[in-house]
Amino acid sequence: MENKALSISVVVPVYGCDSCLDELCRRLTHTLADIAIDYEIILVNDSSPDNSWQVIHNLTKTDKRIKAVSLSRNFGQHYAITAGLDIASGDYVVVMDCDLQDRPEEIKKLYYKAIEGYDVVFGRRVERQDGFFKNLSSKLFYTLFNYLSDNKFDNTVANFSISRRYVIENFRKLREHNRAFPLFIQWMGFNIAFVDIVHDKRFAGQTSYGFSKLINLAMDIIVSQSNKPLRLSIKFGFLISLLSLVYGIYLIIKYFLFSIHVTGWTSIMVSFFFLIGLLFANMGILGLYIGKVFDETKGRPLYIIKDTINLKDSE
Repeated sequence: MENKALSISVVVPVYGCDSCLDELCRRLTHTLADIAIDYEIILVNDSSPDNSWQVIHNLTKTDKRIKAVSLSRNFGQHYAITAGLDIASGDYVVVMDCDLQDRPEEIKKLYYKAIEGYDVVFGRRVERQDGFFKNLSSKLFYTLFNYLSDNKFDNTVANFSISRRYVIENFRKLREHNRAFPLFIQWMGFNIAFVDIVHDKRFAGQTSYGFSKLINLAMDIIVSQSNKPLRLSIKFGFLISLLSLVYGIYLIIKYFLFSIHVTGWTSIMVSFFFLIGLLFANMGILGLYIGKVFDETKGRPLYIIKDTINLKDSE
């Protein structure tokens, strides 16, 4: 077949999807055989609590092109992606989720768009098959993130993408601990294209991203990618000070020109606790940034590998 890639690597972080893996690998091998001379499927087990590692182990026995990495504990999706990208050797590298919402057949669309001359091609989920809450929280997150980071990221774009090898080699240089694969790729500034893809419902299981986890992820990404919250807190502090100064001048004028005494213990205490609350909030924001700096200075590895299969050459 014309326009076949020399090699393609597919990196799949795995968590809570043991019932999806057989079907995922079957569809991947069928799709990749049409567009690549050689390929590898890298399954990264992010300490999944189900039977995923045993299923992966069985898959690697039947096909040596399926490679596996098991992390020592649950580090998180974007760390698992990084672990897979660190060992990917393909001329093109695909990143996708394991729950089959990213359809393996759509890799062809990404690849054929990439060979037009693009460095990275992301799949754009025009009609997302997620629940109402997940769609709403995604829109709210990206609206807030775009405002706080002065960027424009599309909430229909996630991890599903194909990148040329030199893009991934540059991605590997980014070793900070607060990680978000699509944001890092777009930050690097390579020539990026987007194609509309079909987004399926989950093949099995439930999403591991609950409300609290989404909030924590949003806070980590915003703090690591932007210092605008600090600048906003400074501006807000000056605004409060200015309003207090104006109000103070107003009270002085009332007292000396109109002999009106200022009363109201309750209003004073409310204002006092309001300002104390603002101070603690600002200290909290500053503390988040200091905490992130502290985490980076530890110099700990992004992940720890417990076991590998079919990766003797890489090791």
